[in-house]
Formats: sequence, structure tokens, C-alpha cells
Amino acid sequence: MKRQSDEAGAAQFAATLAADEKIEPRDWIPEGYRQTLIRQMAQHAHSEVIGMQPEGNWITRAPTLQRKAILIAKVQDEAGHGLYLYSAAETLGTSRDELVDLLHKGKQKYSSIFNYPTLSWADMGAIGWLVDSAAIVNQIALQRTSYGPYARAMVRICKEESFHARQGYSIMMALSKGTDVQREMMQDAIDRWWWPSLMMFGPPDAESTNTAQSMEWKIKLYTNDELRQEFINQTVPQAHYLGATVPDPDLTFDEESGNWNIGAIDWDEFWAVVKGNGPLNRQRIAHKLKAWEENAWVREAASAYAAKRSRDRIEATA
Repeated sequence: MKRQSDEAGAAQFAATLAADEKIEPRDWIPEGYRQTLIRQMAQHAHSEVIGMQPEGNWITRAPTLQRKAILIAKVQDEAGHGLYLYSAAETLGTSRDELVDLLHKGKQKYSSIFNYPTLSWADMGAIGWLVDSAAIVNQIALQRTSYGPYARAMVRICKEESFHARQGYSIMMALSKGTDVQREMMQDAIDRWWWPSLMMFGPPDAESTNTAQSMEWKIKLYTNDELRQEFINQTVPQAHYLGATVPDPDLTFDEESGNWNIGAIDWDEFWAVVKGNGPLNRQRIAHKLKAWEENAWVREAASAYAAKRSRDRIEATA
């Protein structure tokens, strides 16, 4: 009976994908589909949480009260995005604590981009404009991913990420119209964040071990290279509008395809950072662990309060 049930479930799963409908938590799913989603959603959630660190570092040093308030709101949004995604992952039978523990032990990853330092205020502009725009390119596609809870989480996240990208470009625009020192600061940030932003989409399609299966399951709808090209085409004209130089001597425009063609990406650097050897890999996790341990009392108090509320409701209805 179990085998027949699995066969019926597999048939329904295939039919749902073929109809471009959503897979929901109660539906039968292949174990590989489940594990792929957990890995991808956990990495996404971890990236949102770790991504608070490089920007939180600049809240006290924002140049104006308005910029400070905007940056606080943005960092708060990132925390919320992590919570949405952990909650979506829990619908697959895992737990938030389990995922966080795997992150702390180095058994799950987060985006390599957050292992680079933020050296100046201009980096807040570069992260918002380049990093968040790259995230949006990927996340807009994920609004149509095959797993319902993940797709629905992306709707709100994309709206908030659009605010983040505008915030970043606003900073860059202000710097572009400033003094020579401010324009140099803007260009320096672009020089340092351009290539890591391109690496955010993952390795080239020829080296990606997960893309083909993820596309078959409609978890991903576009390849890494397709998403990267969309980001490049969107961003290069924006850099030119700022009066900035894209740090790529091999950058050319192909009239026939309408694409901007770039030089070679340093994939050795990408893999070094992914494997834990980036500028700040160890510091990021150490900071996360310290915050987790020091704030254990908050989680314990919240759990005790929730348990008391639950008991009170049961007693009130008894």
C-alpha cells in the first residue's frame, strides 16, 4: 500500500508541476525536492540574518538622522525576512532551531557576499544598490517557484527589497553629486562590491551541480547565468548614470543581443569565500554565536510567556 500511495503521490506531484500550480505542505513530495528546498530556503534565511551585520555596523555612524532611521528600518526588514523564510522552511518538517544549529556548526551556508567588510558609508549605498538589486533579480523569479510557502514569502520580501535598492541608489546619487572625495568614495565602493555582487548568482551554469534538477522541479525558473546577465544589463546603465566606472576593462555592449558582456569572474575567489576563507567568514559566525548565546534569555522568556498564554486559554475554556 505504501508503494502505491507513493506512486499516486508522485503522479500528482508531476501533474501539479506540469500545470504550473503550487506544491503545498500537505502534498506528497519527493525527498530530494524536500531536501533541496530546505537547503535553499535555509541558505536564504541565514543570508538575511547574517546580512544584518555589515549594515548594522554603520547605524551609529550614518551621516544624518534621516539616513540613520532608514538604515535601522532596513536592518529590521532583513530580520523579518529571515523569520519569514525560517517559517516557510518549517512547513517541510524541519525546525528553526535545527537550521540555526546547522549554520552555527558550519554545515549550512549563507551568501558569500556578506563575508566582505564595509569600509565606508558608501558601502551602504553599494550594498543597497548592487547586493539588494541582485537579490531582487533572483527573488522576483522565486515568486513563481513551485513551492507555495516559499513563493508567497517572496511577495512581501521583494516589496521590501525594492525599498532597500532605492535606499542604496539614493546614497550613491548623493555621493555622485558631492565633493571629489565623496565621488572617490562612491567609486571605491563600486570597485570593491561589483564582482562579489556578480558572484551572488552562484557558479556558472556549466559548474552548477543543482541547477538542472531545481529547474526540473521548478524550484528555479532561470539559470545562474541568465539571472546574472539580467542583473548586469540592469545595473551597467545605472552606473553610467552615476558617472561611475564599472571595474571591468573587458566590459562591452553587444548591439545584436542587447547584452553587456563582462570579463572573466574570479571563481577561485568565490569558492575560497564559500569554503570559509573570505575576509570575514569567521568573524561573522563568531558574532552570530555570541548574539545567540547572550540572548538566550529572550527566547526562554518568550517561550515561557507563550506557554502561560496557552495554559490561560485552556483554563478559560475548561
